[in-house]
Formats: sequence, structure tokens, C-alpha cells
Amino acid sequence: MSKRRLISSGSSFEELAGYSRAVVDGEWVFVSGCTGFDYAAGTISDDVVEQTHQTFRNIESALAEAGASLADVVRVRVFLDSRDDFPQVAPVLGELFGDIRPANTTVIAPLVDARMKVEIEVTARTRPPG
Repeated sequence: MSKRRLISSGSSFEELAGYSRAVVDGEWVFVSGCTGFDYAAGTISDDVVEQTHQTFRNIESALAEAGASLADVVRVRVFLDSRDDFPQVAPVLGELFGDIRPANTTVIAPLVDARMKVEIEVTARTRPPG
């Protein structure tokens, strides 16, 4: 029986809404929706491309703590505040996932904070060596 492990980024949103940045359950790693906030600096860029890069830095941090990496991602969900941002965000995804090719869904929806332009969640699966 696998034991569930919770990973926190320290974001105030996690405590407020009662969730974890990531949950590890056996080989599976479920990373909650991440945004472009730089939690160390307490800032978020106005630029959607920079927000996307910061979002992936946040995702990579959670994955690393779980013993995984972007190479282990099998599913990605992208939420954009505006469809007009897709042409800027898609190349970042292509750069990071071009060889990995996870399943992907992109949704246009208003985000919780007006400063957020992108939110991304991933699911990864790690496997023991061998």
C-alpha cells in the first residue's frame, strides 16, 4: 500500500484553500495548478512569457521535491486568462515538452487573481530504475 506524501511551497493560497502544492502517491506525482508568482521574491511579472517560465520553475521545484522531473510528466493542463496569450505560451511548452510529449489540454478561463495570466498543473509518473 503506497503512502501519500504532501509537498508544500509555502504559498498562502495552499493554507487558505486547504490543498498541497503536490501530492505523491506511489509512482504518481500530482502537482496543483501553479502560477507565475515568484514566492521567494513575492512578485509576479506582467509578462505572460515570464509568468509561464516562473510557473515551470515552481512546477520543477515541486517535482524535484517529489523525486521527479519534467521528463516524468504524462499530463499537463494549461489555464490561460486570455486566448490572445496562447501564441506566446505555446512555444514555451514546446521548448520544455518537445521531446516528452505529455497529453495536454489548454483551457481559457478567468483566473483567481487578476495579475495571473497563466496557471499550469501537471501529473507525473516516476518509475524505479531498471
